[in-house]
Amino acid sequence: MTLGVFETVNAHEAPRNAPGNGPSLDLWFQGIKPAPWAGGLASTSVVIHLQGRVYMSAEQQPYDAIDPAIVDASVRLIANYSAGFTLGGLVRNVDLLGESGITLGGEAGYVMRDNRRFRVVTLDIPLIVNDLMAQAA
Repeated sequence: MTLGVFETVNAHEAPRNAPGNGPSLDLWFQGIKPAPWAGGLASTSVVIHLQGRVYMSAEQQPYDAIDPAIVDASVRLIANYSAGFTLGGLVRNVDLLGESGITLGGEAGYVMRDNRRFRVVTLDIPLIVNDLMAQAA
């Protein structure tokens, strides 16, 4: 919401109600796995994989304005993750270039919500967190 781009932001996938016409964002936890290249001798670092989905109604006019608006919202969000590389010190880094096997980025497509068609960009957001779990001695 702090970007001033999205009408709504949900911290879960597939809200019960369809978003409005302007850009909306859902963000959710997708998975976790060890990051063996990042851990210490007594701890395990991990990759926390978040996914997000930027939505815009595919039924609004003019149709030619839908993709530029959803690209703008997606690029601004990705740029924010890139600039906020450690999310204020909460993580080691956002894995911009895919050291974890997951690259920060997105894929475009369409989804249906409440019998309405939406243009979407589904984002992969890999976060590297140092020393999250202790290893047995």
